[in-house]
Amino acid sequence: MRATGGTVVAVDEVEELAAEALRWLTGAGREAPDGGLAWPDRPSDDASDPMLYSGTAGNIPVLLEAWRHFGDDAYADTALRAARELAHRVDDIEDDSLYFGRTGLALVLRAVQEQLGDRASGAAADRALALVRSRFDGTRWGPLFELMGGNAGIGLGALLAGDDELAVLAMEPYLRTAEHTPDGVQWAHRPDVEARLHHVSHGSLGIALALARVGADTGRADLTELALAGAADFVARAEAGPDGEQAGDTGEAGATGEAGSTGEAGPGFLVRHSTPQFLPDLIEPFSYGWCHGPAGDAQAFRLLRDVTADPAWSALADRCWHTVTHSGVPRRLRPGFWDNNGRCCGTAGVLALACDRIAERLDPYAPDGFAHLLATDLAAHATRDEDGARWSNVEHRATPSTLEPRVGWAMGNAGIVRELLRFVRLTRGGDPRYAFTWPDQPAVPA
Repeated sequence: MRATGGTVVAVDEVEELAAEALRWLTGAGREAPDGGLAWPDRPSDDASDPMLYSGTAGNIPVLLEAWRHFGDDAYADTALRAARELAHRVDDIEDDSLYFGRTGLALVLRAVQEQLGDRASGAAADRALALVRSRFDGTRWGPLFELMGGNAGIGLGALLAGDDELAVLAMEPYLRTAEHTPDGVQWAHRPDVEARLHHVSHGSLGIALALARVGADTGRADLTELALAGAADFVARAEAGPDGEQAGDTGEAGATGEAGSTGEAGPGFLVRHSTPQFLPDLIEPFSYGWCHGPAGDAQAFRLLRDVTADPAWSALADRCWHTVTHSGVPRRLRPGFWDNNGRCCGTAGVLALACDRIAERLDPYAPDGFAHLLATDLAAHATRDEDGARWSNVEHRATPSTLEPRVGWAMGNAGIVRELLRFVRLTRGGDPRYAFTWPDQPAVPA
């Protein structure tokens, strides 16, 4: 297999590319007065961004990954400096969520405490979780009520940061807010929107994922049962893609970058973005990435497989993978189709699942296989110069259409580098586990 106009990249070159991208990422950091380090979402932004989704909190995990991968303590030192600045942001942000707020900061600070022995980071994580608990109104923390910005993510983050009580507190409101459907239950992702979103990032499947994980880990069978009802509603919405390829959008404008519908029927698995369609003038009804597509759906099914030991979930994950690999990804088939390299909405998120499948021996690794195709495509789309390597996404509706490179996890270098380093280890027979396990991506065995 070949990426667009390119030759299959060598594994050593992928590792070199990741090192160059780390150089660009660390170079984009900004000194803080107390010796800390922070990042903006884009280098041109005036203010730093603390968020797990796009800022400093999401960059620390890739620094821990690089420290483990290369054995270079400079990456650990940079992570400590970043954690120092992150600790200062615990008290001055308004959002409490996992991806956009204080819970994400707590989770990353806890990882720094555990991996680098930094007590100050641990104390800051405790303070962050206490603040999150104090701001709960009895049902929610804000308008969003899903994984990225609401209760589900707060529950997941609190669980992994060691606060089971807060995790359960966050998840219990779903018991009384579930909307019953003919096939299960669903939830509104925010109260002022008629559309019901379905997938992991903002939809009911992401809530089901969090319910299943928190329920299993805390012995709350009622939460696990509710998770299965949410997943049942989602599975019942699956439909075969129409014959022939249709247009789609994986750019960044507006939402999170959507893709077009698949030309694959039969064994595939594809669920619409939302019902009725949310922002129909901007968002296509079908996607393929982690956020609103089968690459993320498969991660939820992997988690349900681990919680229930039911092989039906493995079969559904296989069907998701069939759809992804027959969709045309990562080829940029037309303006607007697959214009994103990132972890949330693009190629790096698909590579994460491809490597999960290799690590679990569901797919054999091969130099001409799909994982290598994805890594080759990322190499082909990188900008490399004396400052390092980075990636620009594309918005075909904007002029100019090539967007400024971004730094963080969702759309930028941090999320891409994390997957490239793991791909390198996997191809060399190394440990497939991450240094930092993302809350909504089930870990694979050693």
